Amino acid sequence: MMEILQLPRDPYNIIITGVGGQGNVMASRVLSTMLVNKGFMTTIGETFGASQRGGAVMSHIRVSSKGTWSPQIPKGKADVVIALEPVEAIRVLATYGHPGIAVLANTRPVYPVGVITGELNYPSEEEIRASLRELSASLWMIDASDQAIRLGNPILANIVMLGALASRGDLAVTLDDFKTVMQQTLSGDKLDMNLKAFVLGMETTQL
Repeated sequence: MMEILQLPRDPYNIIITGVGGQGNVMASRVLSTMLVNKGFMTTIGETFGASQRGGAVMSHIRVSSKGTWSPQIPKGKADVVIALEPVEAIRVLATYGHPGIAVLANTRPVYPVGVITGELNYPSEEEIRASLRELSASLWMIDASDQAIRLGNPILANIVMLGALASRGDLAVTLDDFKTVMQQTLSGDKLDMNLKAFVLGMETTQL
């Protein structure tokens, strides 16, 4: 019989946020499958700000050892936010954050059209860090996109971020858990690249 691991809180509420094209939904599916394989019950809810690439995307993952929960995390009740785009973390915290929340944020921005055309301003990395530190109990800023680019595929930033989450230890997910899930759809060089990205995330988190 599978031993059910203990969660820090039950349900444990995770939000993965980013913009279209960053692999947000894929990351939520992989994480949820890992957790199901560990014996947890999970529900996923998703919101899409715009259908085209660049629109905001947010996945709610609710993890429990006791039962299933509604897919929408209540306001102010997220336990951890994984942000593939840094400003999206601030948006999520405004609604779902609380003083005890943990945040893992990719450092690389995705500029909206208004910023590119000069109509809007985008905050500096220092301003983003200051805001996130003020809004959270713990913050890890992760150069996930840079790590993924070094591996040869920017989309792997989502996997780097999953590795960073695993390194926190709250959910007891491991590289072997990740490999088990990814082997269902990938093999050869693609599988190896994803495993490398996960390990980089585990190794390169920084306060």
